[in-house]
This record gives sequence, structure tokens and C-alpha cells, in this order.
Amino acid sequence: MKQYGLENIRNIAFRSHAGAGKTSTAEAILFAAGAIKRLGKVDDGSSASDYDPDEIKRKISINLTLLPCEWRDKKINIIDTPGYSDFVGEVKASMRVTEGAVIIVCAASGVEVGAEQSWNYCQEADLPRLIFVNKMDRENADFTRTVTEIQSKFGNKCLPVQLPIGAQSSFQGIVDLLTMKSHTGTPPKEGEVPPDLADTAASSREKLVEAIAETDDALIEKYLGGEELTLDELRHGLRQATVSGSVVPILAGSALQGVGINWLLDAFSEYLPSPADREISLAADSKLPELKPAPDGPLAALVFKTTADPYVGKLTYFRVYSGTVSSNSHVWNAAREEDERIGQLFMLRGKTQEAVPQVVAGDIGAVAKLTVTATGDTLCQPDKPVKIAPIQFPAPIFSEAVYPRTKADLDKLGSSIARLVEEDPTLIHRRDADTHETILSGMGDTQLAVAADKIARKFGVSVELKTPKVPYKETITAPAKAEYKHKKQSGGHGQYGHVRLALEPLPRGTGNQFAEKVVGGSVPKNYIPAVEKGFNEAVLDGVLAHCPVVDVRATLYDGSFHPVDSSEICFKIAGSQAMKKGLSLGQPILLEPIMSITITIPGDMTGDIIGDLNTKRAHVQGMNPSGDINIIEAQVPLAEVLRYAIDLKSMTQGRGTFTMEFNHYKEVPAHVTQKIVAEIQAAEKT
Repeated sequence: MKQYGLENIRNIAFRSHAGAGKTSTAEAILFAAGAIKRLGKVDDGSSASDYDPDEIKRKISINLTLLPCEWRDKKINIIDTPGYSDFVGEVKASMRVTEGAVIIVCAASGVEVGAEQSWNYCQEADLPRLIFVNKMDRENADFTRTVTEIQSKFGNKCLPVQLPIGAQSSFQGIVDLLTMKSHTGTPPKEGEVPPDLADTAASSREKLVEAIAETDDALIEKYLGGEELTLDELRHGLRQATVSGSVVPILAGSALQGVGINWLLDAFSEYLPSPADREISLAADSKLPELKPAPDGPLAALVFKTTADPYVGKLTYFRVYSGTVSSNSHVWNAAREEDERIGQLFMLRGKTQEAVPQVVAGDIGAVAKLTVTATGDTLCQPDKPVKIAPIQFPAPIFSEAVYPRTKADLDKLGSSIARLVEEDPTLIHRRDADTHETILSGMGDTQLAVAADKIARKFGVSVELKTPKVPYKETITAPAKAEYKHKKQSGGHGQYGHVRLALEPLPRGTGNQFAEKVVGGSVPKNYIPAVEKGFNEAVLDGVLAHCPVVDVRATLYDGSFHPVDSSEICFKIAGSQAMKKGLSLGQPILLEPIMSITITIPGDMTGDIIGDLNTKRAHVQGMNPSGDINIIEAQVPLAEVLRYAIDLKSMTQGRGTFTMEFNHYKEVPAHVTQKIVAEIQAAEKT
């Protein structure tokens, strides 16, 4: 593949609801552009985009895929992204390194949740976009209904630039509203607008021309003067309107039939911006304050994806914003402040790799086996360090505990999860000190199930995912005194340690404290640290449900010793047992973690969500309506929302989102405590 200048490159993210035909459209484009010789299918796992074993098995896109092709002297880098919301990290990465987007909508299903989310992501990233109404050949396909739905949800700036000829089984081709010509069949034949579409085409064209004219003073003057705008003026004006976001062109077609695909490619070339049209967004701490996209400028490349391959090693995807990256060279990693050696560079198309000598500004490439570089890092020159604004990934909202199936799996688990997390920044792992579980957190259950499959396939580690244990804690509510005498005689030296402890509850969040008020040497000073060790050991294992004990002060105030039989171990045992006794006498209670949760939902679903929160022992703190959405803030026990990502998705059909963070520990109600204690004790017996 030859190299292209900034003006002749288009980087485009493909977005849609799962099942709207995004991957099939990308496949049809590659075929139409001659990049592939055979049309693959998602269902049989032969598409260029969905080549990963997990994608073939599940028949959904899981990873973003680079699909470059050439069309009319331009290079078009398509990034096919997952439609399933669990894999939003891939979407965010693709949006960060593209200048335009295509939202694909099914003509039969209309605007689904994924399309709404895609629109919102484009709004956040300020990406110019097109809408492609796909599957015009499907049963129940209705272009007019779909356009009405698009306009009601996204605004009247969404305007058709094409009309379909026929629908469902009678779908034949499209009418181009700029040229007012019809194009039917494959390969397409040009003709006149069918008589039954003439009036609709004329009124649709009038709306489109008016919207185009409004974006340019010279055009609006000519239009209002009654002059006809030329085709070149319309095309130039539509490009300006699309780039500025004042018009979102709607196109129609069928990916499976290959109808409308050529015009979609033309629309990429003519209406979406090139890398030269977009400013480079730099990080706040970048040493270079500003940067213009230029192939001969200072090097600036952003790493937007990393994959771990057991055979090739680490494969790093990067987008060059300025300058040129050459094979077998050295670059500077601005984030790590380390030198990085670049080996052979590649252009990727799905799973195929084409070796290239260099990757220039505006283009996207890949390199294997980088040592220090991770997703979000900037590669630059050491004498001109620059940092590109990193990708903003959402915080994980769903967690599961990872259990290895065998002892061999346990040994390799830590390194395998670390490599997996490096590959997907929306995954986070940690070790819970209280429950002794390895916790893997992500965006949803499907993502974590795929992660478990990847660990097995890529690293040979079999794991089981379970709902995490809640890190309950225990404390006391009343002062108590306890003593314990450890005494053993077994011939020769005996064992003797005797302590008296006074326990008292402390304010929530204070932590545990140990003090001593021994008078008269009843417990020698050299044994007091041993009593404290016993105390520290005892607070790890509470008396109610064997949970850690918090917010308790124990004061050693008396005891006794034996000049021969006493030892540190005796006083440690005595301290530990006296502590357990005191905890039992201090009216122990169970504490549970309370989370602050912020839920964003469509306003009409507020009642259902509030009702559900009330069943979860939640305390709603407030509601903040904002347009069509409502933001609910509440505090809720962690035990009630361990699987809330699944619950909310189900209740809102995927339209709701939430964030959650730990707030404080609070006493568990007595009737709930009994149930929890019974469950924990039952689990310990199994």
C-alpha cells in the first residue's frame, strides 16, 4: 500500500448497535475497494474484522479492528468497533484517533440503544459523522420511518443525501439527491429518478440544499437570490457543513447486497475531515505547548491499543499525529521518560500484517515487542518531547472474583491477569486484603467472561469467576472487660500468662488501638508487646462471622506472671484469647461497606429505578433532572449492588449508566446480620 499525504487520509470509526450490520458494512467496503478478494461473513467467522476466536465463538465484535483500504486516490482507515456496551474501552480508543465516524442504523429495527450511545460518544469527542441506514433489503425495512426516528432523537440537522429505491425484497438502489440521478443494480447503473419518488426527492433535495446554503454566506446569498447552486458548490458546502457538525448526512443501502457501498466510500472521501482538518489535542503537562499536523514536524504518536499475543508477543497500535515513525529506529516515550526501540512497522488489516518502512503523520500503524510502552503513551523525539492528551477510559462498574482451577493455574494467575489488564485499560485487578480474593473489575459480565476465556486461551490458565465476597467488618457497641489465664503444666517448664483487658468502642473510622495501664509490674514491661501481638492477631478474626474487627481500643490494665513459666508466647496467647472474650461481651455488630452511587437514566425511567433502589436498602440523596435524563444520587450497601451493572442494563434496556465508589462502613440491621452470619458459617463448612 502506497503512502498518502495528510489531505488524502480518512480515519473513520464505525459505530452501531450490536447487530445493525457494522462489521458486514466494513466487509462490503473492503470488497468494493478491492482490499479483499472474497466477501466474508460474520456468521461463519470469515470476516476480515471479527477474526479473534472469542469473536467467532460469540458472533460479536469484541476488539477494535483496523481495516484500511484505498478509494479514489485516498486511504481510508476504518476502525470497526464493538457494538456491545461492555467493550466501550475499544470505542473510546477508536474515537480518540479518528477524525470522523459512521453510525450504522438498521432500517428494520430503527434507532436502538447502541446508536443512541454512539451518537453521544461522537458528541463527547466532537466528531463529524455520517449515518448509514443499512439492511434496506430486510423485511420490515422502512427508510422514512427510520429517518423520522433519527431526526426525533438526534435533531433535524440529520438530513438524507440519498433516498432508497424500493424497500425489503424490492430494494434496488438509491437516488442521489445532489445529482438527482438514480443508481440501481450491481454494478450500479445511472438513470433518472423513478416517477413515484420524484416529489419526495424534490422536497428532500430542497431541505438539503437549504441546510447546505445556510453554512456559507456566499451560498445563502446566491440561494436566496433564486440562483441554482452548482454541484461543486453543493458538494463543497456539504463537506463544510458535515465537518462543522451543522449537517449530518444520512445515506442508505444494503451491506449484504453491496448496494450503496460505493456512495458510502465517496461520502467518506468527500464529506468527512482529513487529519489536516483537526487540531492535535495535547496533554496539560506537555512540554511542547502546541503542535500542527505535518509529516515533517516533530514526532508525536499516540498508542491507543495494546494486544498480548503468546506467539508474536506484545503488538502496539499507534496513530501518528505529526512527524514520521520509521522502522528500526529509536523514539522517546514521553509518559515513561524512556527510550524505546522501534522494530519492523506494520500496516494491519484485520489479522493480516503488511511490513512498511515508515508511518507518516495522519496514518495508523503497529509495531511488535515494545518494552516500556503502554496504551495512552506518547512516542516522540527526545529533543522535542510532547504529550498528546491520553484516552479517557471509563471506570469499571462490575467485579468478579477470580479463582484458579488448579495449583498450577494459581502460580501463573497473577502474571496472566497483569498481561490481560495491560491489553484492556477498562479492566482493573486487585487483591482484597479482607476477603483474600483476586478481584477483576470491568464494564460488565460479558467482558469478564471473555477475559476469562482469553486467560485460558492465551496463557493456559483455567479460572472460574464468582460473585465477590462482601468485605464485612465487626466492632463492639459497649465497653467490656475480659481476662484470660493461659496456664499449662507438662513437666519441666510450664506455661503461664495472665491478662486483664478493658475494651471500648471507638468512633467509626478511627481504627484499632492498644494501650496499657499496668501498675505495680503485674505484667512485666517486656511481655506487653507480646500482649499487643495477641491483640493484633485477634482483631483479624471476629467472633460473629470471622470478619476483621475495627474501631476498638483494648487497654491492658492488669494481669499476673510466673517468674519461671511465663514467656512471650504465653502472654501473646493470653492477650489473643482475652480479646476474643471481650469482643463477645461487648455486644458485637457487623458493619457493611456503603457505596455512593450516581445513576444516569432517561427521565421516564426514574420511578422504576427509585423503586428498585428502595428494595436494595438504599437511601436516595437527591435527583438532578437535566433535559431528557435524570441523575440519581444514592447511598446503598455494597452487598445489594454487586451485580447492579446487569440489573440496570436490564431495567433500562442499556440506556442507564452509573458510577460507584466506597463511602463508609455502617451497621448492618439485626435481621440482615443473622442471615449474613448464617450464610458465612454455612460457606465455611463447605
